[in-house]
Amino acid sequence: MKKESTINTIFTDIGGVLLTNGWDKNCRKRAIEKFGLDAEETEERHHLCFDTLEVGKITLEEYLNHVVFYKRRSFDLSHFWKFMREQSKILPGMIQLLHQLKKKYGIKIAVLSNEGRELAEYRIKEFKLHEFADFFIVSSFVHFRKPDADIFSIALDIAQTAPENVMYIEDRAMFVQVARSLGIHGIRYTDFAKTAEKLKEFGLK
Repeated sequence: MKKESTINTIFTDIGGVLLTNGWDKNCRKRAIEKFGLDAEETEERHHLCFDTLEVGKITLEEYLNHVVFYKRRSFDLSHFWKFMREQSKILPGMIQLLHQLKKKYGIKIAVLSNEGRELAEYRIKEFKLHEFADFFIVSSFVHFRKPDADIFSIALDIAQTAPENVMYIEDRAMFVQVARSLGIHGIRYTDFAKTAEKLKEFGLK
């Protein structure tokens, strides 16, 4: 680590920073249109059980049985799951940037994400996030989710570093605020160029 930077660890979200969101409103809207679902009922059922999926209390199959397959459909779960996986795309620049920062400065990188287990495991493997991330704190792995401050506390414990030596990159303002309340530096991600410039201010060029 170069002396001008006090940052030795980066925490980063997945959806909205490294990749597109895994199963957000836009993804569900496309699913509703493609599979001919009832929009109002699908969204109501989603909101009733999605938090339970994200904290790992139900499986993806159980979630889909509640939200989509509560009645007979002309398609099966494997087709729907394939569609869900296809919604994940790489966002420009950030994965490459984290590879470069890790190589140049020897920093630790941790992924902190609210996602169901099956989708998180698919995204980690498919997009090779393990090639730069040292560990993963995913809501469905640890059974609590952002904005719960415990998700940041456990990441700090595993990283064994002080909050002031950590930079958190996240697209949701509330989650950045929670991290900052613990003494962690935070960047709200809006695009690659602005994030790269902000990291330079902390000596990560």
